[in-house]
Amino acid sequence: MPSTSTFRIPKAPITGVYGAVMRTYARRKWGEVPDNGYVYFHNKPVMKAVLGFEQKVQRWKALDPHLQSYATMAAAGVIGCSWCLDFGYFTAKDDGLDLAKVREVPRWRESDVFSPLERRVMEYAEAMTATPPEVTDEMVAQLREDLGDPAIVELTQLVALENMRSRFNSAAGLASQGYSDVCELPLAIPSQS
Repeated sequence: MPSTSTFRIPKAPITGVYGAVMRTYARRKWGEVPDNGYVYFHNKPVMKAVLGFEQKVQRWKALDPHLQSYATMAAAGVIGCSWCLDFGYFTAKDDGLDLAKVREVPRWRESDVFSPLERRVMEYAEAMTATPPEVTDEMVAQLREDLGDPAIVELTQLVALENMRSRFNSAAGLASQGYSDVCELPLAIPSQS
């Protein structure tokens, strides 16, 4: 897949036993080592901590997977992380989500494919991602009513995690790696807000 990353932090050589395991797993799961894997490999304790947390996050089930995907992609769009949008679209395809709908996340305000709940989730994700955050009591109250407390806690943490991912990848100079090229529909062009 073609990478457009500029690698402000250069690629680390992925070596040793841990590196071999990582390369094998990445190729089986995604076809190649993601660009951020090369950057994280400079500091294995950080990489292992991030990967360990990501594995635990995959076991969370309080929030609908569609809402998870929409929220994280909306947050990535605010930050402008093309790598995260690219990878998010790819994983949505692998998770069996409706790609015609997922592709519209970058322009969700203008699109007519989302339910009121989906719109509230993406609005919340964007409000959390703003600096400073623009979350209101009303947003949270409505989402608590819609989803319940366990799901809104999960949503909030997922958006915070996507902020960490997107900000790391953007700061490291990582950009679209071509993961979404395997999807039959390209991502919609983001709205100009």
